[in-house]
Amino acid sequence: MAVTLTGASLRLEEVVAVARHGHRVEIAPTALDAMNRRRAIVEGASVAGAPVYGLTTGVGMRREATVDADSARAFNRSTILGHLVGLGPDAPADVSRAALLRLANGVVAGYQGARPTVAVTLVDALNSGAAPRVSTLGTVGQADLAQHADLAHGATATVELEAGEALALLAGNAFSTGQAALAVVDAGSLVRWLDAAAALDFEAFRGNVGALHPEVATARPFPGIADTIERMGALLDGSALWEPAAARFLQDPLTYRCVPQLHGAARDALRFVEGQLAIELNAHQGNPLVVESEGRLVSVGNFDSQPLATALDLLRIALAPVLTAAVERTLKLLSPRFSGLGEGLVRGEQSWQDGLSELGVAAQAIAAEARLLAQPVSYELVSTMQESGVEDRAALSSLGARRAAELLDLGARVVGIELTVAAQALDLRDEVALGTGVALLRAYVRERIGFLEAPEQMPLPLEELASSIRASEPPA
Repeated sequence: MAVTLTGASLRLEEVVAVARHGHRVEIAPTALDAMNRRRAIVEGASVAGAPVYGLTTGVGMRREATVDADSARAFNRSTILGHLVGLGPDAPADVSRAALLRLANGVVAGYQGARPTVAVTLVDALNSGAAPRVSTLGTVGQADLAQHADLAHGATATVELEAGEALALLAGNAFSTGQAALAVVDAGSLVRWLDAAAALDFEAFRGNVGALHPEVATARPFPGIADTIERMGALLDGSALWEPAAARFLQDPLTYRCVPQLHGAARDALRFVEGQLAIELNAHQGNPLVVESEGRLVSVGNFDSQPLATALDLLRIALAPVLTAAVERTLKLLSPRFSGLGEGLVRGEQSWQDGLSELGVAAQAIAAEARLLAQPVSYELVSTMQESGVEDRAALSSLGARRAAELLDLGARVVGIELTVAAQALDLRDEVALGTGVALLRAYVRERIGFLEAPEQMPLPLEELASSIRASEPPA
């Protein structure tokens, strides 16, 4: 499947297809025509010599300096090289490719007037399998300048950039947006895993499925609650828990009883974030802006990534309590007072073995780190320019996206521990009919981690299970 760029129709699933699965990229012929029309406006402004930021003037603190036509190419080279200031570890290859795809789509849109050859060069780099080295540190979200310089330096080194094209490559948030796109897709997968793990918890705890009654969503009509109840119902379809008096308690702990509300809130937040990404993947993110209907360029602030940064803050905030609740359900299964099973889920009474007790500590530690990553960052930095004072705010969208990815990475480990503990608890109970989805999930866990009979089986391959969770969808 080839992904066709128009500058206005790139979708989340296409970002994944190109970034992670190497799908080819094409440019729509109609988009090339639009690029040529907008490029003509840029070239006219360059010839006229009127002040246009980054075209006939310098950038940043040197915005008052004049750039004449004879200096355009040297100015472009200097501008790209001058912004190669990124630090820290390199971004993962899929993030680099997602950023390069978003950059190409932005150039194809033509709002900053780059020539079609620049877009073709970026697409050729993608189709060759390139993943340019991109530093992860050094962007504040008012355009990912350092990261875009890495992308431009790595993917367009063979192209002699013409007037205005350096800024067309630099002034945007393709890096933040590419990071965010992959994180949002992964967040959707993690929420589905959290549903599955919660369903296994219900079976292992012998929970009260009254909390999952469809009327809950009718009485409190949030879309996320309805979606979660439908999903949990499918996972638990056929379970003995639906039989009268199957539950051990009238009122389960809140982290069991409130799964629809917690997971539903995360789903509703994720739905909002997906909507923001759908816009951001195809939006102008730079400065200046070619206004084709007026035949001129105007100075704007579309490089401000606040809409994206705010959405990413919301995503992390919504996921953190879901992970905390997952840990609390796990602790309840490890507690004889709540589970009715042996301490640490060891077979037999009053054993000196630790069993799985220490997994509760590990889960708490990981969830604590996840909560710290949920701290909002989009209001953090006030000023970014020492002398001129013009660049006086920042959104830190890349940091928000990176923290989202880190939180999701921790979340996979929380789910891995949750599944391991729930499977152990379930195996200690009398066999009853399980939900069809839960039965598949239990088998999935047992293919990777066996029932713990003796201390010599430790350590368990939890990292391998977490990797599997990160890389796949739940079996049901």
